[in-house]
Amino acid sequence: MLFMNLASVMLGVIGWPQILLIVVVVLLLFGGRKIPELMRGLGGGVKEFKNAVKEDEADSSSSEKK
Repeated sequence: MLFMNLASVMLGVIGWPQILLIVVVVLLLFGGRKIPELMRGLGGGVKEFKNAVKEDEADSSSSEKK
């Protein structure tokens, strides 16, 4: 219970100035040219994960019918 209250307080602290600071730090670390490549990789990973979840659900539903 304490952890949930602490998490809600911590999430409320993040605002636009903090998000802007995070974006600036990411730009400084990776550079403007590298970020699109990183986002493409992240998107591909999410797509593969969703496909794997769909396949797993299809496998489990077909095995339940047997």
